[in-house]
Amino acid sequence: MAHRHDTDHGSHMSALEARVRALETVLTEKGYIDPAALDVIIDTYETKIGPRNGAKVVAKAWLDPSYRDALQENATEAIASLGFTGRQGEHMVALENGDGVHNMVVCTLCSCYPWPVLGLPPVWYKSAPYRARAVQDPRGVLADFGIALPEETDIRVWDSTAEIRYLVIPERPDGTEGWSEEQLAALVTRDSMIGTGLALAPEAAGA
Repeated sequence: MAHRHDTDHGSHMSALEARVRALETVLTEKGYIDPAALDVIIDTYETKIGPRNGAKVVAKAWLDPSYRDALQENATEAIASLGFTGRQGEHMVALENGDGVHNMVVCTLCSCYPWPVLGLPPVWYKSAPYRARAVQDPRGVLADFGIALPEETDIRVWDSTAEIRYLVIPERPDGTEGWSEEQLAALVTRDSMIGTGLALAPEAAGA
Protein backbone atom coordinates (compact mmCIF):
# COMPACT_ATOMS: atom_id res chain seq x y z
CA MET A 1 0.00 0.00 0.00
CA ALA A 2 1.33 3.40 -0.92
CA HIS A 3 -0.01 5.38 2.03
CA ARG A 4 -1.97 4.64 5.17
CA HIS A 5 -4.26 7.04 6.97
CA ASP A 6 -6.44 6.89 10.06
CA THR A 7 -9.76 5.59 8.76
CA ASP A 8 -11.65 7.42 11.52
CA HIS A 9 -11.04 10.74 9.79
CA GLY A 10 -13.47 12.13 7.23
CA SER A 11 -16.50 10.16 8.35
CA HIS A 12 -18.59 13.33 8.30
CA MET A 13 -19.07 16.04 5.71
CA SER A 14 -16.30 18.59 5.50
CA ALA A 15 -17.10 22.25 6.14
CA LEU A 16 -17.07 22.87 2.39
CA GLU A 17 -19.38 19.91 1.69
CA ALA A 18 -21.78 21.12 4.38
CA ARG A 19 -21.84 24.62 2.84
CA VAL A 20 -22.50 23.17 -0.62
CA ARG A 21 -25.32 21.01 0.77
CA ALA A 22 -26.86 24.01 2.57
CA LEU A 23 -26.63 26.16 -0.58
CA GLU A 24 -28.22 23.42 -2.66
CA THR A 25 -31.08 23.18 -0.14
CA VAL A 26 -31.71 26.94 -0.19
CA LEU A 27 -31.64 27.13 -4.00
CA THR A 28 -33.99 24.16 -4.23
CA GLU A 29 -36.44 25.72 -1.78
CA LYS A 30 -36.41 28.95 -3.78
CA GLY A 31 -37.09 27.04 -6.97
CA TYR A 32 -33.81 27.96 -8.67
CA ILE A 33 -32.70 24.39 -9.24
CA ASP A 34 -34.46 21.10 -9.85
CA PRO A 35 -32.88 18.33 -7.73
CA ALA A 36 -33.84 15.67 -10.29
CA ALA A 37 -32.18 17.60 -13.10
CA LEU A 38 -29.13 18.17 -10.92
CA ASP A 39 -28.91 14.44 -10.24
CA VAL A 40 -28.96 13.74 -13.99
CA ILE A 41 -26.15 16.23 -14.60
CA ILE A 42 -24.04 14.79 -11.79
CA ASP A 43 -24.64 11.23 -13.01
CA THR A 44 -23.58 12.23 -16.52
CA TYR A 45 -20.25 13.55 -15.29
CA GLU A 46 -19.77 10.65 -12.87
CA THR A 47 -20.43 7.80 -15.28
CA LYS A 48 -20.28 9.10 -18.86
CA ILE A 49 -18.24 12.18 -19.77
CA GLY A 50 -15.41 11.94 -17.24
CA PRO A 51 -14.71 8.20 -17.41
CA ARG A 52 -14.60 8.33 -21.22
CA ASN A 53 -11.32 10.23 -20.93
CA GLY A 54 -9.79 7.50 -18.80
CA ALA A 55 -11.17 4.85 -21.15
CA LYS A 56 -9.25 6.43 -24.02
CA VAL A 57 -6.06 6.32 -21.96
CA VAL A 58 -6.59 2.62 -21.18
CA ALA A 59 -7.47 1.70 -24.76
CA LYS A 60 -4.36 3.42 -26.09
CA ALA A 61 -2.24 1.62 -23.50
CA TRP A 62 -3.71 -1.71 -24.61
CA LEU A 63 -2.89 -1.01 -28.26
CA ASP A 64 0.35 0.96 -28.11
CA PRO A 65 3.26 -0.60 -26.17
CA SER A 66 5.26 2.64 -26.32
CA TYR A 67 2.39 4.58 -24.78
CA ARG A 68 1.98 1.87 -22.14
CA ASP A 69 5.66 2.28 -21.25
CA ALA A 70 5.25 6.07 -21.12
CA LEU A 71 2.36 5.65 -18.66
CA GLN A 72 4.55 3.56 -16.39
CA GLU A 73 7.40 6.05 -16.59
CA ASN A 74 5.38 9.26 -16.11
CA ALA A 75 1.63 8.84 -16.09
CA THR A 76 0.95 12.55 -15.63
CA GLU A 77 2.78 13.46 -18.82
CA ALA A 78 1.43 10.52 -20.80
CA ILE A 79 -2.16 11.37 -19.86
CA ALA A 80 -1.59 15.07 -20.57
CA SER A 81 -0.32 14.16 -24.05
CA LEU A 82 -3.90 13.10 -24.86
CA GLY A 83 -5.23 16.45 -23.65
CA PHE A 84 -6.50 15.30 -20.26
CA THR A 85 -5.14 17.73 -17.69
CA GLY A 86 -6.43 19.86 -14.87
CA ARG A 87 -6.83 20.12 -11.16
CA GLN A 88 -6.63 16.76 -9.37
CA GLY A 89 -4.99 15.30 -12.45
CA GLU A 90 -1.48 16.05 -11.24
CA HIS A 91 0.97 13.48 -9.87
CA MET A 92 -0.72 10.53 -11.56
CA VAL A 93 0.47 6.93 -11.30
CA ALA A 94 -0.78 4.13 -13.57
CA LEU A 95 -1.33 0.72 -11.96
CA GLU A 96 -1.49 -2.20 -14.36
CA ASN A 97 -3.53 -5.31 -13.58
CA GLY A 98 -2.34 -8.70 -14.76
CA ASP A 99 0.10 -11.52 -13.98
CA GLY A 100 -1.79 -12.44 -10.83
CA VAL A 101 -2.05 -8.87 -9.56
CA HIS A 102 -5.22 -6.80 -9.12
CA ASN A 103 -4.99 -3.17 -8.03
CA MET A 104 -7.70 -1.24 -6.22
CA VAL A 105 -7.74 2.45 -5.26
CA VAL A 106 -9.17 4.15 -2.19
CA CYS A 107 -8.70 7.45 -0.38
CA THR A 108 -8.93 6.69 3.32
CA LEU A 109 -8.77 10.31 4.46
CA CYS A 110 -11.29 11.95 2.13
CA SER A 111 -12.02 11.46 -1.57
CA CYS A 112 -8.92 12.33 -3.62
CA TYR A 113 -9.79 11.27 -7.13
CA PRO A 114 -8.38 11.89 -10.65
CA TRP A 115 -11.14 14.09 -12.06
CA PRO A 116 -9.60 14.72 -15.52
CA VAL A 117 -9.73 11.00 -16.36
CA LEU A 118 -12.60 9.73 -14.20
CA GLY A 119 -14.95 12.67 -13.77
CA LEU A 120 -16.73 13.16 -10.45
CA PRO A 121 -16.12 10.57 -7.72
CA PRO A 122 -19.07 8.24 -7.10
CA VAL A 123 -20.88 8.55 -3.79
CA TRP A 124 -19.71 5.14 -2.59
CA TYR A 125 -16.05 6.09 -3.15
CA LYS A 126 -16.46 8.91 -0.64
CA SER A 127 -18.31 6.82 1.93
CA ALA A 128 -16.71 5.83 5.23
CA PRO A 129 -17.60 2.11 4.84
CA TYR A 130 -15.78 1.85 1.50
CA ARG A 131 -12.78 3.81 2.74
CA ALA A 132 -12.42 1.52 5.75
CA ARG A 133 -13.28 -1.85 4.23
CA ALA A 134 -11.17 -1.38 1.10
CA VAL A 135 -8.14 -1.43 3.39
CA GLN A 136 -9.30 -4.09 5.84
CA ASP A 137 -11.12 -6.49 3.52
CA PRO A 138 -10.44 -5.71 -0.17
CA ARG A 139 -11.53 -9.15 -1.35
CA GLY A 140 -14.84 -8.73 0.46
CA VAL A 141 -15.36 -5.29 -1.11
CA LEU A 142 -14.71 -6.76 -4.55
CA ALA A 143 -17.25 -9.48 -3.82
CA ASP A 144 -19.78 -6.77 -2.98
CA PHE A 145 -19.16 -5.36 -6.45
CA GLY A 146 -19.68 -8.81 -7.99
CA ILE A 147 -15.98 -9.48 -8.60
CA ALA A 148 -14.63 -12.88 -7.57
CA LEU A 149 -10.90 -13.23 -8.15
CA PRO A 150 -8.86 -16.42 -7.79
CA GLU A 151 -7.51 -16.95 -4.27
CA GLU A 152 -3.95 -16.73 -5.54
CA THR A 153 -4.50 -13.25 -6.99
CA ASP A 154 -2.52 -10.60 -5.13
CA ILE A 155 -4.90 -7.71 -4.38
CA ARG A 156 -3.01 -4.47 -3.84
CA VAL A 157 -4.78 -1.48 -2.29
CA TRP A 158 -3.41 1.98 -3.08
CA ASP A 159 -4.30 5.03 -1.01
CA SER A 160 -4.72 8.29 -2.94
CA THR A 161 -3.67 11.57 -1.38
CA ALA A 162 -3.51 15.20 -2.43
CA GLU A 163 0.03 14.46 -3.63
CA ILE A 164 -0.64 11.31 -5.66
CA ARG A 165 -3.57 9.79 -7.54
CA TYR A 166 -3.93 6.50 -9.30
CA LEU A 167 -5.48 5.14 -12.50
CA VAL A 168 -5.90 1.37 -12.76
CA ILE A 169 -5.23 -0.13 -16.19
CA PRO A 170 -7.52 -3.18 -16.23
CA GLU A 171 -6.64 -6.34 -18.10
CA ARG A 172 -7.63 -6.31 -21.75
CA PRO A 173 -10.52 -8.72 -22.32
CA ASP A 174 -10.00 -11.82 -24.44
CA GLY A 175 -11.52 -11.85 -27.90
CA THR A 176 -10.62 -8.25 -28.74
CA GLU A 177 -7.77 -8.92 -31.16
CA GLY A 178 -7.88 -6.52 -34.09
CA TRP A 179 -10.22 -4.10 -32.31
CA SER A 180 -9.86 -0.37 -32.81
CA GLU A 181 -9.05 2.04 -30.01
CA GLU A 182 -12.63 3.30 -30.04
CA GLN A 183 -14.04 -0.23 -29.76
CA LEU A 184 -11.72 -1.05 -26.89
CA ALA A 185 -12.55 2.16 -25.03
CA ALA A 186 -16.20 1.11 -24.98
CA LEU A 187 -15.20 -1.87 -22.80
CA VAL A 188 -13.54 0.25 -20.12
CA THR A 189 -15.77 1.14 -17.18
CA ARG A 190 -15.22 3.69 -14.45
CA ASP A 191 -15.13 0.95 -11.82
CA SER A 192 -12.49 -0.99 -13.75
CA MET A 193 -10.23 2.10 -13.56
CA ILE A 194 -10.74 2.30 -9.78
CA GLY A 195 -10.22 -1.43 -9.43
CA THR A 196 -13.66 -2.30 -8.10
CA GLY A 197 -14.63 -3.72 -11.49
CA LEU A 198 -13.26 -5.38 -14.60
CA ALA A 199 -13.32 -4.30 -18.20
CA LEU A 200 -16.42 -5.53 -20.00
CA ALA A 201 -16.29 -8.69 -22.05
CA PRO A 202 -17.07 -8.13 -25.77
CA GLU A 203 -20.45 -9.84 -25.47
CA ALA A 204 -21.38 -7.78 -22.39
CA ALA A 205 -20.72 -4.60 -24.35
CA GLY A 206 -23.03 -5.74 -27.12
CA ALA A 207 -20.14 -6.15 -29.54
